[in-house]
Amino acid sequence: MSAPKFVIIGRLGRTRGVHGDIWVTPDTDFPERFLELTEVYVQNRDTWERMKLVATSIVSGRPVLRFEHISSPEEVARLTNRKLAVPGSEVVPLPEGSYYLFDLVDCRVIDEKTGDVIGTIVAVETYPANDVYVLNDAEGKELLLPAIRKYVKAVLIDEKKIIIDTAGLLSNDEEEPD
Repeated sequence: MSAPKFVIIGRLGRTRGVHGDIWVTPDTDFPERFLELTEVYVQNRDTWERMKLVATSIVSGRPVLRFEHISSPEEVARLTNRKLAVPGSEVVPLPEGSYYLFDLVDCRVIDEKTGDVIGTIVAVETYPANDVYVLNDAEGKELLLPAIRKYVKAVLIDEKKIIIDTAGLLSNDEEEPD
């Protein structure tokens, strides 16, 4: 499985202290990974700027970073709300049977009973209750599929396939309710 060029691992938040530290809102299941980083990529409009780190820590469960050549709250404040990323080749390896959300993009979604391709995943939206797969069907129509065990029966990343049970989920009926 090839990883994307960059994988977002968090977003820079507010400044912390007087030495140019900044809080990170992590977008990863591995916030401790920030302690091992020596550089990150910071989004600057449509590009990614590589920035070296001189200090990293975890304070109250949240990462705090200090960048090279930035030594005041005023300087680091310009980075607030920017996304942080690492090269796709540096993602943390996952245990067997686990996958990253970006692995799901371009997977074909297949009906468990008929074997028909329902659509292709174009995005994954995350919500507190469960993720939602955004699919495009053969006609380009957008479909939303809740990523819950009731419907998702198998995720086969190596084959780029997701097998689902469509019972009660998809309806081909175009009838108007009475």
